Amino acid sequence: MHGHVQGVGFRYATTRRAAELGLACEAQNLPDGTVLVTARGAAADVDALVDWLRSGRTPGRVTGVDAQPV
Repeated sequence: MHGHVQGVGFRYATTRRAAELGLACEAQNLPDGTVLVTARGAAADVDALVDWLRSGRTPGRVTGVDAQPV
């Protein structure tokens, strides 16, 4: 994920949205200014979280989301 998200409640909002979807989720700031979001759960629910992250409804300014299944 890329963009300016620190200091705007982004991590809290992301983990709250993930919990609403029934996902286990962690969001952490990385030294380069990006945020790493790790979500575990049903594929459709993870996809819904990724869609939300790309939607523009998140706090902060997200300029890119790279989603990778593990």
